[in-house]
Amino acid sequence: MTNWQLPPGVPRGLWDQVRDPQAARDYDAQLAGTPLLEQDLPFALEHCPVTGRAVDLGCGTGRLSLALARRGHRVLAVDLSAEMLKIVGEKAQAAGVTIDRLRANLVELEGIADDCFDFAACLFGTLGMIAGDLPRRRFLGHVLRLLRRGGVFVLHVHNRWFHLGTRAGRRLLVRNGWDAICGRGAFGDFVMPPHQGVGGFPMHLFTRREITRLLRQSSLELIEMRPVSADGRLRAPWWFGRLRAYGYLIGARCAKSS
Repeated sequence: MTNWQLPPGVPRGLWDQVRDPQAARDYDAQLAGTPLLEQDLPFALEHCPVTGRAVDLGCGTGRLSLALARRGHRVLAVDLSAEMLKIVGEKAQAAGVTIDRLRANLVELEGIADDCFDFAACLFGTLGMIAGDLPRRRFLGHVLRLLRRGGVFVLHVHNRWFHLGTRAGRRLLVRNGWDAICGRGAFGDFVMPPHQGVGGFPMHLFTRREITRLLRQSSLELIEMRPVSADGRLRAPWWFGRLRAYGYLIGARCAKSS
C-alpha cells in the first residue's frame, strides 16, 4: 500500500505496526512496568459511571476494556489492529466476560450509532498518534456524537513542554519549531523512534492550553486535568507543573445540547 492509500490520520509507521501480528503478541510484555499503567486505569475508573455502555477507543490488548467489563459495563473495544482485537477476545473469554469488538480507524467511526455510550476512553497517547489536526478534530467529533449528553470522556496526552527539561529536548523543540515555520511539519509533531522493528511514526505532543482549547471547541467540557510524571503521578504540580509534567490524564463531559 502506497502512502496515499493509507487510512485517514494513520501514518505509515503506525500502519505497519498495527498489521504486524507479533507486535500485538509482544505488546503487554513490552509495556510491563510502564509507570503510566498504574495511573491511567484508576483515573479512568474513577471518572466512569457506575454502570452503562462504554467504548474503549484504541483499546490495544484490552486492559481498560476488561476492567470495565468486570465492573458490569457493556463494552465495545475499538482498534485498527485485528490481532489486538483477537487478543482482547481471548482475554475476555478467559475472564468470563463479554466484550464487543470492532476493527476500525478512529477517524472513521460513522458506522457506530449516535448517543449510545455513557463513557468513552482514549488512553496511552492514542490521540497524539492520529496524524494531522483535522483528523484529530474529526475523531473528537465522533466522541461527541457517540456519547449521550452528560457522558464522560477520558484520555491521555503527552506534554510538549516536558522536553524543555533537557538539552536534547530543547534542541528537539527548536528543530520542531523551525520545521513548522518552514512548512515541513506542524508544531508539536515529533517522530517516535523505531519500535519492535517497525519504523518511527509521528506523534503529536500537546500543550495544556492546546488540548483544553481542542476539547472546548469539540463541546467537551473539562472535568479534571491531572498531570503525570514519567515515573508516576506528578508531585507538587503547582510547581511549574506545565513544564514538568510528562503528560496529562483528562476527564471531560459531553456538553452538547439535547
